[in-house]
Amino acid sequence: MARKSRQDELFDMLRARGLRKRVAKSVSEATGRANRNTPKGVKKVANDLRALATEIEDRATGGPTKRKAAAKKAAATRRRKANQRSAAAKKGARTRAKARA
Repeated sequence: MARKSRQDELFDMLRARGLRKRVAKSVSEATGRANRNTPKGVKKVANDLRALATEIEDRATGGPTKRKAAAKKAAATRRRKANQRSAAAKKGARTRAKARA
């Protein structure tokens, strides 16, 4: 039996890991070219796959939920601090008004 080419091995590996057939075929064909620098398209696909893996990891560890809770807490803190500044300014204005009268 003939040995599989590196291109075919890459295609099979990508398919086994859940990549769609057309994407796996285009990536394996682009990387199968001998003695060339990696084309921009292949780099883009690799970056997209890395970003997807990061997104999956993030969702598995509850990332967006944690961020949402942190954002709500931060917004509440900003509101609370703004109200404190406003109250202090009003108190100062009353004190200055009494001093003038």
